[in-house]
Parts: sequence; structure tokens; C-alpha cells
Amino acid sequence: MNYEFHHGKDLCEISRREGIPVSEIMLRNEMEKSGRSREEILDEMNSNLTVMRESVRSGLDTGESHHGLFTGGDAVKMMSFAKESNMGEDMASVVAAAMAVVEFNASMGKIVAAPTAGASGILPAVLIVCGRKRGFDDEKICRGLFTAGAIGCIIAKNACIAGASGGCQAETGSAAAMAAGALAELCGADVPVVLDAAAIALKNIMGLVCDPVGGLVECPCVKRNAIGAVNAVLSCDLALAGVRSLIPFDEVVSAMQSVGCQMHSDLKETARGGLAATPTAQRLSQKLI
Repeated sequence: MNYEFHHGKDLCEISRREGIPVSEIMLRNEMEKSGRSREEILDEMNSNLTVMRESVRSGLDTGESHHGLFTGGDAVKMMSFAKESNMGEDMASVVAAAMAVVEFNASMGKIVAAPTAGASGILPAVLIVCGRKRGFDDEKICRGLFTAGAIGCIIAKNACIAGASGGCQAETGSAAAMAAGALAELCGADVPVVLDAAAIALKNIMGLVCDPVGGLVECPCVKRNAIGAVNAVLSCDLALAGVRSLIPFDEVVSAMQSVGCQMHSDLKETARGGLAATPTAQRLSQKLI
């Protein structure tokens, strides 16, 4: 049986044919491509989840970046403020977790690049914190990671996931789409709703540039992971509520690729434009020399 897919419409077709969710399609596809057993692949994904949990925990326990310039301690501040947060303690905890992972990455900690280091906080924050609230066990959360992987593969094949190629929309946008779709499936959504969640998340961040201050994955990356996590949860909830994406997922991915190609190179991870070109950013960058 062939479980290869290249577009969202392929996932819908396989799901109709086999009666299986995106996570199972991704798992079977990986088995076919790699020749590995189900148990081996599940073990590897569980290892990824373990690293994700540790990066959240460590990021909330420590606080300085490797350079000690741009980030450190903000995730702890947000977690301490969670009970007073206007968006509610649960969402504030998701935000704090997303920031924690990217701060931990900046301190040279071990993270899972999902899909990239610059966007590594969104997926673990959404699945781990929301999973804890809903009582999802590790096996179920790992299923969500397979769903996220399928969405990320489609974006990578038909557009891009790197800031150097498509701007931050390709990094935090892709991560938010992956997290939104994954959470939707874990909450019982079928494949069309999963893709709607992913499409909404990607549309919400269309056109975002990649402008790292000093060329580091710190500013504005940490806070963009925070907003990316909120974007993912919101997009999931919209889809679960019955809100459809007017533009289909595959077309949204294509549009994102087109926008990325039209971006000036200064706005794609070169640290020559956007926030990186501001006077304050230039002064801070001189400290790195």
C-alpha cells in the first residue's frame, strides 16, 4: 500500500481510502520510506518528545543566552505572571513554554528543531502544555508530532521552512501550522479540519520577515515563538469551532512560497533589514564584534 503524499489533498484522499488520521498516514509513510519498524519509529518520536519536555523545563529553570546580550529570563517572567495574565493562565503558560525553548536554544541547550531552531518553541509548547490540560498521555502527544511532521513535510516540499528562503513566515508560520493541525487532530478533528487549522495559522503570519538582530536566533525570535504559539492554539480553536479556511491549505502553502520569493534578500535572515537594521540593533550588534 502506498502512503506517499505531497499535498494536503493527498492526505484527504488517503484518509478517505484507509479510514486513518494524518498521524497514521505519516507513520506508515515513514515505515515505507525507511524500512524501519513501527516500534523503532515510535521510539524515536518518543525520544524527540523527551528532548522537547526537557527544553521547556530547562528554559524555565535558567535564563541567559549564550552571548548574554539579547535574551534570557523572559520566559520565567511570563510564567510568574501567568495567574494575572489577561489571556488566562493556560495560554500564558503556553507562551512561557514557547519562549523557554528558544531561550534554552540561545544558551546552547539541546532542542528539537521543529521545523527549525528559530521556531523550535511553538510545537512543544502547544502540544505539551495543552496536552497536560487535556490529559493527553505521551503516546497521544507523539501521535500529534507525526501529524505535525506531515504538515511540515508538505510545506517543505511545496514552499520552504527556512527563514533564509522565505522569511519568518516560513519558520514560525510553518511551526504554527504544524502545531495547530496537530492539536486539532488530538482534539478529534478529521483531516479537512486539521488542514483548515494549519491553513488559518499560516495565513495569519503571511509575509512576516526574518530580521534577526546581530544574526542571532534571539531577537525577535523568542517573542515571535510566543505569538506563534498563540496563533496555533487560536487557529486550532477556530477550526474546531467550525470556522473554515476560505483558501484551501495547499493554496495557502503556494501563496506563502510566492510571497517568500518576492521578499527582498535583506528581509530573509541576512540581518540587513527590518528590526536588525534599526539604530538600537546596530549598536547591540557592535558588542558581538
